[in-house]
Amino acid sequence: MSQRVIVTGGSGGIGAAIVERFLADGARVAVLDRREPTAAASVFVAVDLRDPLDTRRAVGEAIAMLGGADVLVNCAGIFQHIPLLDITVDDWDRVLDINARATLVAMQAVAPVMLEARGGSIVNIASMAAKLGGGGEAHYAASKAAVVALTRAGAQEWGCHGVTVNAVCPGYVLTDMGADTRSEADIAAWSAKSPLGRLGVPEDVAGVTHFLASPAGAYLTGQAINVTGGMLMH
Repeated sequence: MSQRVIVTGGSGGIGAAIVERFLADGARVAVLDRREPTAAASVFVAVDLRDPLDTRRAVGEAIAMLGGADVLVNCAGIFQHIPLLDITVDDWDRVLDINARATLVAMQAVAPVMLEARGGSIVNIASMAAKLGGGGEAHYAASKAAVVALTRAGAQEWGCHGVTVNAVCPGYVLTDMGADTRSEADIAAWSAKSPLGRLGVPEDVAGVTHFLASPAGAYLTGQAINVTGGMLMH
């Protein structure tokens, strides 16, 4: 039986690559996003992830359309580059609402189905910033650190029901997110931080995400795996 996969933020960037990777493996994929996906998807559900009620509604619709859920990938996220002293309460709320609270709500919405089925995989897309970041992106780093904490809590509470919960922490990946704040000099400097001499591409993250949700990754849970080209090692 093909996997039934829900991907938040699956309409572009890393999310679209994740969707394509699961589709290539024969999965049925529901994309939850504000805009329709650029790539083909089995199901599309429009959602405002800043609205917890709408998020629960969208996850429920996706589960109904797929006839269940074997995998949830929380990939939706936003980025802002703002000095710590200039972060407003509105800035903080917007980033934390989408990056962290929506992850919590989606996990809560899908977990009962997985717990009843006694199996499932949740993969939360965090960031290298959760472990290393902060300067100029304090609220973003805080939101991604929260995602890692939610991952550990889910793994500890739901593992006895056969549900794994892991996080992926990408480093610098060239997508539209953050494009307005980077220069060619930035790209060269960031590339030099990797022993591999390059930045990541969305497919790098998609491959690890797919692995974590596959039988090959079944004994991994509560992990926050760096996909950083060696920029962060531990």
